Amino acid sequence: MMLIPCPHCGPRAQSEFTFDRPVEAITRPDGSAPELIFNLFTRDNPKGPSRELWRHTYGCRSWITLTRDTVTHQISDVTPVGADQ
Repeated sequence: MMLIPCPHCGPRAQSEFTFDRPVEAITRPDGSAPELIFNLFTRDNPKGPSRELWRHTYGCRSWITLTRDTVTHQISDVTPVGADQ
């Protein structure tokens, strides 16, 4: 079981969270169709660290970005959305 350290609630089970997408797959609504298609469906998916967008759906309902190794699932960084801007 993967524990995700929510910045508001502390460590919680992954089952309380909903994965949205890797940060690099977030697209601007005014982007071109080829850019949108690439970002959503054909972008690279390398092994290793990945910056991801998650929501604490069954907890405080906050959105967070975290850095997770896609091989080991080790989480190295968690930030509330908006705090890193």
